[in-house]
Amino acid sequence: MEFIIQFVQDQPWFGVAAAAVVLASSITALTPTPKEGTFLSKVYKVIEVLALNIGKAKEKAAAKAAAKKAKKWFL
Repeated sequence: MEFIIQFVQDQPWFGVAAAAVVLASSITALTPTPKEGTFLSKVYKVIEVLALNIGKAKEKAAAKAAAKKAKKWFL
């Protein structure tokens, strides 16, 4: 455990990388997903990768969007 803490403290890039992940996560959480095929959707995909929104995290977001769309359909 001490090795991990020492490694993180000795690497100046680690804080920058962590801040980039936090910023990208905030952007993806606060903005709606753009429509497929647009320039913004391509940029958004890059931001999703930076935010580590991959695998099950991305599936959860897709399920939430589908539920929202279904709710609009019934109202």
